[in-house]
Amino acid sequence: MGERYFQEKEPLQFKKRVYLATILAAILFFVLIVRLWHLQIMKGSYYGLQSRHNKTRTVKSQAPRGIIYDRNGIKLVINRPGFDLYIIPEDVTDWPGTKSMLNKLTGLTEQTINERLKRASGRPPFRAVKLKEDLSWEETVKIESFNFEMNGVMLDVTPKREYIYGRALSHLIGYLGELNIEELKKLKSSGYDAGDYLGKYGLEKSIEEYLRGTDGFKDLEVDALGRKINVLGWTPPFPGHEVTLTIDIKTQLAAWQAMGANAGAIVALEPKTGRVLAMLSSPSFDPNKISAGITHKDWNSLIRDPLHPMTNRVIQGQYPPASTFKPIVAASGLTEKVIQTNTLIDSGPVFRFAGRGYRDWKEAGHGIINYKRAIIESSDTFFYQLGLLLGVDTLAKHSKSFGLGSATGINLGGEKPGLVPSSAWKKRVKKERWYQGETISIAVGQGFMLATPIQMASAFAAIANGGTVYRPSFVEKITDSNGEVLKSFTPEIKGRVDIPAHILKLIRNAMRGVVTDKAGTARTLRDKTLKIAGKTGTAQVAHMVERERDLEKIKYKLRDHAWFVGFAPYDDPKIVVAVLVEHGGFGARAAAPIAKKVIKAYLTNREGLQKAPSPPPSAASPSGHRADLFPGDRP
Repeated sequence: MGERYFQEKEPLQFKKRVYLATILAAILFFVLIVRLWHLQIMKGSYYGLQSRHNKTRTVKSQAPRGIIYDRNGIKLVINRPGFDLYIIPEDVTDWPGTKSMLNKLTGLTEQTINERLKRASGRPPFRAVKLKEDLSWEETVKIESFNFEMNGVMLDVTPKREYIYGRALSHLIGYLGELNIEELKKLKSSGYDAGDYLGKYGLEKSIEEYLRGTDGFKDLEVDALGRKINVLGWTPPFPGHEVTLTIDIKTQLAAWQAMGANAGAIVALEPKTGRVLAMLSSPSFDPNKISAGITHKDWNSLIRDPLHPMTNRVIQGQYPPASTFKPIVAASGLTEKVIQTNTLIDSGPVFRFAGRGYRDWKEAGHGIINYKRAIIESSDTFFYQLGLLLGVDTLAKHSKSFGLGSATGINLGGEKPGLVPSSAWKKRVKKERWYQGETISIAVGQGFMLATPIQMASAFAAIANGGTVYRPSFVEKITDSNGEVLKSFTPEIKGRVDIPAHILKLIRNAMRGVVTDKAGTARTLRDKTLKIAGKTGTAQVAHMVERERDLEKIKYKLRDHAWFVGFAPYDDPKIVVAVLVEHGGFGARAAAPIAKKVIKAYLTNREGLQKAPSPPPSAASPSGHRADLFPGDRP
């Protein structure tokens, strides 16, 4: 009776409220379920990523570049571990304090930090930005010690380039450098990021696509302040391809040691293939220092150095070939039949033409001689007359067939073409007609005539091998991580000289006499085991009415350049060497002995090739020149 009483007495308004509350609760539960579905199903991956960002950070795992070997499997360039400094901007809580601390610990200026952050402005959120490459051990210890005071700052180990033979190979192998803004814009689509390094010079640049590997990534667990705790995940990098060069490191080091403190260039080729056996430009630079991140001050010092250590003289130095050009002139004369093998020409101390006297290097002259004796003794007056008989345009035609006047095509940037003048060239460039007196200078490799050391080596290789001009190459093969050969060396023929084979044989015989004959200008190179053939040359730098024979009395910049180009063994050539010593004086005294050391290093003591020779001291920098530059006989 009581229960019924209360049911009858329950107000209608209360029932309505309960009903509305029930409906409201149902709606709220429905909204909550929909929201949960939206967050966990529709937006689950998005918010999962955001959640992971709260505890993980992504750092690029840099791929090691390909290892570089010489022709015998000796390592020339390897990778070593080094520490890089990174910052995650989103984790930084005190920018002024962090920048100040980094400056004290590593020397990084606020401007440098801002520039690197700006360069990486398009990166994904929470992606680390590289601030400094290859920290010293002292800097690494300091960063680790003060890490708790710098939120968002971290260190990571990455592979660094190490050039084992440093300066001795710098112009061939080159160096790495950080991408600049323009390069970053251009290469962004190829996987390069701000702070990445790429080949800037030499081999490192010319085959960048093979040496560069594929970068990986590390997912790092961090604490609330962005400090690394653990590595959660790792996508390993894929290393670059291994490269085997045609270079023989023992021959290369012999060239380095023989050149000493002189400025100049040495290049050695395999005459029957065009393989580069050695290439040296002096003075050079330290690729380890540049690749590690050279300072602006040190870089400016390099590029402003009056000795131009950043110039690869082998391919960029253009010099009058001087008397090393005479074998080509003689071959042209015999081919054109303006002279015969028995033609005799009076080659006195002075040749007079158009009221002017053209002197010979030898005060007494050479007498009445033929082409062979003229090459052996390097008679100037003989070739003055032969040049006039041929004419400049005929000389130009034959010279170009030897590859002079155009780049050899070696796969290194910045190669210069040299210059083979002609009457048409002078009309086009100088707006003047050609004078026969200018042909006299050209006939002895002077005047407008210019050649690079690698051009002269290539031309003499054609003489040595019977007339084939090869494109020089320094890469023997490129292999992947499985040892599969991706690219291998194949001799590339550029052309053939327009000189008959029997005439080239006569020229080779005369060049052998340069070394073996008692009057030969390179008679000091006589060696029964090496059997060298070649030609000396002395390129005039400044005109002097009376040539000063004592180099000590001539200002350095006024001294002649010294040349020697030759090959060995004479009867089966395996190496051709071109040596140019800037302001070295006389070719016979300054350049020829260097060439002999290079040839000897390659042809002898070939046992133990798998043992790596000791690298030269890193401090050995050819920044100066010898004061005792070989006074003596010419050419």
